Amino acid sequence: MNIKLSALALAVGAVLAAPAAAQQVTFMTGPQGGSWIPLGGALKGMWEKNVAGLQITQTPGAGISNVRGIDEGKSHIGFGNSSTTVDGLEGRAPYPKKVTKVCQLANLYPQYWQMVALTSANVSSFADLKGKSLTTQSKGNTGELLTALVLKMNGMSYESLSKLNYNSYTESVALMKDGHAQVFTLGTTAPASAIMDLASARDIKLIPVDDKTMSELKQMNPGYNKLVIKAGTYPKQDKAVPVIGYSTHVVVACDLPEQTAYGMVKTMAGNVDGMAAVVKAIEGITPKDMALDIGVPFHKGAARFYKEVGAM
Repeated sequence: MNIKLSALALAVGAVLAAPAAAQQVTFMTGPQGGSWIPLGGALKGMWEKNVAGLQITQTPGAGISNVRGIDEGKSHIGFGNSSTTVDGLEGRAPYPKKVTKVCQLANLYPQYWQMVALTSANVSSFADLKGKSLTTQSKGNTGELLTALVLKMNGMSYESLSKLNYNSYTESVALMKDGHAQVFTLGTTAPASAIMDLASARDIKLIPVDDKTMSELKQMNPGYNKLVIKAGTYPKQDKAVPVIGYSTHVVVACDLPEQTAYGMVKTMAGNVDGMAAVVKAIEGITPKDMALDIGVPFHKGAARFYKEVGAM
């Protein structure tokens, strides 16, 4: 009897001493060479250290494929671009159907859709693009989709251009330097190193977004916001330029346990310096910034944290 009781006591003790059940999740980040992979690595380290039992497998990805991956049950966490995540919720192209299982965790930093033209091209507004040669990002990329949309909103299409190229940033800059393209569009941080490179060789100008285009875009998709690129961001840029903006954000599966999502967002709010060491644009972000409503439903765990700290 005593032996049985001792064995039972040992078994109970072992259960009580056991760590919380490990939770294995997949985190889709970004393409090779971008900032999302190192930022994902930093977040993986923070989350595994601070959220009990969380074990993360990090894989490459991209904004749209990450959202689809979570919705289709292939991953649990991913980076996204607010504008194209909202497109997924609405079931707009390039998504095959409405996304229903993706929830917002946190906004991280702004992305700026930038249209830069050679000064010699005489482009001052979106309306001046007709007949110009343009280079943009690869087909299906957030920046490319927005380029097509902006043309459409201004009564044009790719057929209205004299030439269209889908390229990497490096290839686009080379085309602009050689004069084989007059206009370059890209969605990234500001200043963008590609534009700085171009500005070192050619006289360029940033093209501002007009109020009509911005208003229509915002009405169609609340994931877009007007942002301002401050004067002096680029060489010879003597005025502030309003542009179309959207957020890099973190999305998760809506069925991720509430306590896990709560712990993840709390960890992020407490480690802003660690994230900003990887992506400078995150510097100074507050829970209120993280909780900005971009049209994506918040995960219950994230909403609980933001309400606790008065950010929501």
